[in-house]
Amino acid sequence: MAELAHTVMSDAEGGAPRATPTVSVFIGLGANLGDREATLRAALAAIGRLPGTQLLRVSPLYGSAPVDAGGPDYLNAVAEATTTLAPEALLQALQSIEQAAGRERPYRNAPRTLDLDILWFGDCVMDTPALTVPHPRMAERAFVLRPLADLVPDRVAASALSGVADQSIQCIAKADWVDSPD
Repeated sequence: MAELAHTVMSDAEGGAPRATPTVSVFIGLGANLGDREATLRAALAAIGRLPGTQLLRVSPLYGSAPVDAGGPDYLNAVAEATTTLAPEALLQALQSIEQAAGRERPYRNAPRTLDLDILWFGDCVMDTPALTVPHPRMAERAFVLRPLADLVPDRVAASALSGVADQSIQCIAKADWVDSPD
């Protein structure tokens, strides 16, 4: 799913410019602490300001109960963007946005002010200690699959949605929630 557009970058040695491909990415967003909707809006704005990154579309906003965790209900969405950042650089940038929103990681699946996950990074398949793409648990989570299906229905199988049908999720706002006033 890599795009044809390119951005001109210089190589690390300061030599001749080289083209960096623009890649389509899908990012899962979630929050279950604080002003969840305002936090998600701020995160989307921050994603759109990342170098070489353009926010294209955002799914409707969903409310969901935590999966494999406790705490208050989540607000969730998925954003589609393009970026010239490498997967690891995008991950680092997303983690910086989480930290700026007050994200703490006291234990696995702890309640959080903001959670940003790279779901798909073009056609990239990788599994490192820091990052696994495609996201390893997205097929187990309605709060990821439902918003993904809104954006790219041809990439989310009906059987996948059926597999998470027992998880509580409801549409809170249409895709224009990002542009609506607070």
